[in-house]
Amino acid sequence: MRLTSAASSVAATLTALTLTAASASGVDTAPVPVASTTSTASASSYVALGDSYSSGTGTRASTGDCYRSPYGYPRLVADAAGLSLDYQACSGATTADLLSRQIGAVTAETDYVSVTIGGNDVGFASVITACALPGWMGDCFGKLSTAQTVLRSELAARLDSVYGGIRTRAPQATVAVAGYPLLFNGTDCSLATFFSAEEMRQLNASTHELNSLVSHRASAAGHRFVDVRSTFTGHAWCDSSEWINGLSMPVEESYHPNRAGNQGYAGAVTAGLGVSPVSSLATLAGMTKTSAGPTSASPGHQSMDLDTSTAADGTGVTDAALRAQADQVLAMHLDSTKNLRRAAAEGVNPSAVHRAVAQLRSPHTERVLAGLQELQALEAAWEAQQSTR
Repeated sequence: MRLTSAASSVAATLTALTLTAASASGVDTAPVPVASTTSTASASSYVALGDSYSSGTGTRASTGDCYRSPYGYPRLVADAAGLSLDYQACSGATTADLLSRQIGAVTAETDYVSVTIGGNDVGFASVITACALPGWMGDCFGKLSTAQTVLRSELAARLDSVYGGIRTRAPQATVAVAGYPLLFNGTDCSLATFFSAEEMRQLNASTHELNSLVSHRASAAGHRFVDVRSTFTGHAWCDSSEWINGLSMPVEESYHPNRAGNQGYAGAVTAGLGVSPVSSLATLAGMTKTSAGPTSASPGHQSMDLDTSTAADGTGVTDAALRAQADQVLAMHLDSTKNLRRAAAEGVNPSAVHRAVAQLRSPHTERVLAGLQELQALEAAWEAQQSTR
């Protein structure tokens, strides 16, 4: 799954969640900066297929159009278990992309295969974007309904094509099909996003449903399903030990496993493949997200999690992160004529919205914080109003 940016819309700045054909194509010539520690002449062959949850997006070290990372779980698995890795996973990939661009790497000589796929088919990006907006201007539940329609009526056949294709090409390979973690713990700890408790509950419920389908179709094809939900328990976004990024800069890193999360994935996938680590996954995983420096994927941009340690009163957040959060909210254009009319239609005071947004443009940190807090208060009041209807 992939979050990409555009310059002029909320989809661009929250997670700009447009899945571009160029990235999903799998054409990625950028070198991965960590070489395998194994000899390819004698090592068992391992092909890593899938989307951004397999490419390592979120680790603050992704490169190229596919956002592959030396800290992505496939690299950790390969280096820990002494496997020769063919890293095909590509951020933004759908089942169709995998079949047209990635699966050719799987052959009768392939010993191991891992894959995450399906999230982009159901529109993960557009759903997250809609749900992160203020409820009075987003269409979270409408996007969820559309995603569930695809999940329930189309995705099974698409997954069967992928899993069956892998089995046909590599009948003797051990195949680990990994699921997706739950992103939310029920709390939105960011001043720049507006997830409601019910939205987060339904997003998690949809992840459960997606994992159930992936598990059943993988098992039907004779593959091993790797359920990472229990692995990530206590490590959702806004937990004290996050393995999932919140809203981040660059936005491609948002709502993806960080380095610790990829280490968790690696342990689960290593067990699923039935291989024995010869090196420490913790050592190979390197720094956690909070100590990672600028990402090579976006030269000149400071990599940061915009909501790390942010309290409702703004404590624990740097001025730079607060400014970045304000810029993300400004890109929603909440004070446009169209959106102010939507606010009024939903019972939200448009003057209050306009006033709060104006504060976000201030050079003074305290005014920026006040504006963010006022918008959060308006959202909370709107949600309370909805609960009485």
